[in-house]
Amino acid sequence: MLYKREGRVARITLNSPENLNAFQFPRHEGGMTAELREKLDMARYDDEVTTVLIDAVGPSFSSGADVTHIGNVYEMGDGKENKRRRPSQRVRLERDGELVGFFRDLMLFPKITVAQVQGVCLGLGFILVSACDLAVAAEDARFMRSDQRMGLAGNSMDFNTLVHNIGLKRTMHYLLTGGTISGTQAEEWGLVNQAVPAEDLPEAGKKLAEQVSLYPRDGVAMGKALRALNFEALGLLQGMDVHQVGHTLFTNIRWEEDEYNYFRERRDHGHKAAYQARDSHYADGK
Repeated sequence: MLYKREGRVARITLNSPENLNAFQFPRHEGGMTAELREKLDMARYDDEVTTVLIDAVGPSFSSGADVTHIGNVYEMGDGKENKRRRPSQRVRLERDGELVGFFRDLMLFPKITVAQVQGVCLGLGFILVSACDLAVAAEDARFMRSDQRMGLAGNSMDFNTLVHNIGLKRTMHYLLTGGTISGTQAEEWGLVNQAVPAEDLPEAGKKLAEQVSLYPRDGVAMGKALRALNFEALGLLQGMDVHQVGHTLFTNIRWEEDEYNYFRERRDHGHKAAYQARDSHYADGK
């Protein structure tokens, strides 16, 4: 994770291109999620900063959750240890609360936040963009919700935000099909504020961040405080709280033989094969 202050703008750069800037649960040591929180705190307590611009190194913004360790945070282990008890609901709820709390804090962050998106923007990366105040994307960016194919089936912490942005039926179709849309379509739907040619993206993100950074410091602080109340009134924050319980229930679903289950597939075949099996399962119409 890189950090640089440019005038009144703090630029935070996701810098793990070897795994497409994948996010880990907050307690994962050395993970990008923990580093992002640290960098956000630097901007939070820098009185010269009024705007945070979040961009990324590499071909993609973020591939979402790091599937190589997902589930292990619940003390699942590798699934082969007969003496290991099943993870408790209390551990699942606590870990999921930490993850939801991270994105809730970003949504309520006291400075203006701008996301600059190129390439793949999947799952938790998509939710990060949803939690930001503003977003600009490359026209050929790919906004994906194939994370739902892990079994979530429409349970997402940004569900309420999506409904407010694009409507209920479009939200349900997008999530349930694990859909992919371009940056251009994301602009048409209202998921991002602007889509530009890929070569123009850095300048467009910089220009937008600098433009909104000119508001007075007190104005930004009060504006964000009032928006927090508006978010509560609209039910956007409640939707995140619902997801904490929903995700806990999802991670404890029964492993049926005729259904895809990532944790079982990873146990038997490794994480790469398990990830590939997910999309092939749904592509075959099973």
